Amino acid sequence: MRTIQRVDEKLTKVSLEEKLEKYRVYLVTLPADHLPSITPAYALAPGGSNQFNSKTENAAIERVQFELERERYFDWIHRAVASLKHDERQIIVRRYLQMETDYDIDIWTDLNIGKTTYYKKKWQAMLRLAFALKIEVYHKMKNEVSL
Repeated sequence: MRTIQRVDEKLTKVSLEEKLEKYRVYLVTLPADHLPSITPAYALAPGGSNQFNSKTENAAIERVQFELERERYFDWIHRAVASLKHDERQIIVRRYLQMETDYDIDIWTDLNIGKTTYYKKKWQAMLRLAFALKIEVYHKMKNEVSL
């Protein structure tokens, strides 16, 4: 008996949409917890160590780490999107990777293609992108194959 793996297209789409949503979050936000505190903190008990610990320095370090992570994430997504066909790339960028995304109807109208063709291309683009990102999801099926 041999195990055959098939792509679970629905779960792959969900996985990709999570990654694209994270991209959009990185694109439009910087968490408030990365900003330095401007309120002084006082303690009645003496400090337990002699190390200098500045909230501003800690915030700056966290900000730099966040920016590095965000840049790595952008590069990962951009490399994968660059591997798509031209029309697929247009669909993905306009629908998912801009600050203000376009509606599907606007995209298919601008590309001068029909609704059905658009959704086929969009689906193919999403599957190709998931494979390029290596986030495809498989479900296993057991099948007897005689060799």
